[in-house]
Amino acid sequence: MSKKVKVGIIICDRYRSCAGGKCFRAMAEKSGAFDIYKEDEELELVGFTSCGGCPGGNIEYAPEEMKKNGADVIHLATGFVVGYPPCPYTEHFQKFIPEKYNLKVVIGTHPIPQKYFTTHQNLGSWESKEWKALIQPTLSEEKTRLDYN
Repeated sequence: MSKKVKVGIIICDRYRSCAGGKCFRAMAEKSGAFDIYKEDEELELVGFTSCGGCPGGNIEYAPEEMKKNGADVIHLATGFVVGYPPCPYTEHFQKFIPEKYNLKVVIGTHPIPQKYFTTHQNLGSWESKEWKALIQPTLSEEKTRLDYN
């Protein structure tokens, strides 16, 4: 018998018109940050919205609605780490949501596309210890990054 995990996804507002294709694909494939779920765990999307724009006003309210829909975990989409500049509020959101709503937070959804990886490597965006940790769940190997370009 499989366990159902109910997932909420919050995206960076600069991608507010995103249809979620890469996130949903990664969720279905259990790739990127979704690779933490076991094969017998069924993932169900219970909410998808943006942060509301800097500094993330919707972060105060969206997790509550997702929790009402049964969310077990909130994924902060990969756009928070691949946008330029990467979201400076990501760590704040990662601390706030569990404190306020007692929900687990995972940084990332789909694997980082290679084109973003290359740009951020060249710019040095992720050189700090904190950013290296934040991108880890979505880093993947080069072949997967190329598949998500």
